Amino acid sequence: LRTDHSCCRIESDIIDEAIYYFKANVFFKNYEIKNEADRTLIYVTLYISECLKRLQKCSSRSQGEKEMYTLGITNFPIPGEPGFPLNAMYAKPANKQEEETMRAYLQQIRQETGLRLCDRVFDPQTDKPSKWWVCFVKKQFMNKSLSAPGQ
Repeated sequence: LRTDHSCCRIESDIIDEAIYYFKANVFFKNYEIKNEADRTLIYVTLYISECLKRLQKCSSRSQGEKEMYTLGITNFPIPGEPGFPLNAMYAKPANKQEEETMRAYLQQIRQETGLRLCDRVFDPQTDKPSKWWVCFVKKQFMNKSLSAPGQ
């Protein structure tokens, strides 16, 4: 993942790719999985949809960033757990250590995605969410959602 830590800096990563292609990818009902990066892209795309649901209700970027932080650290299911919508596409962690590693990785993805999405979604002049992003709130990538039905 691209981070602010100088020892690990890279130009772009899977989160940047998911945000960049989100508006096109969100219209897909099917997505061919060719490798692990595709699975990660699917998860991040679905998470972006969840973020947009929250960001559309925010009146400022600072409120949006707080909302993204909260969403990023909120307890969430991982592959193999009930409630994880992509269990058919992901292997269940083999042991407790893999489970902890996967949860930490997904949490880092969630936190980074939320912060970077705020950079794109909020108009710097009005401090409001851009209609060109929130108009995608009702779209469901692959007819899936990371949130429970009705949320």
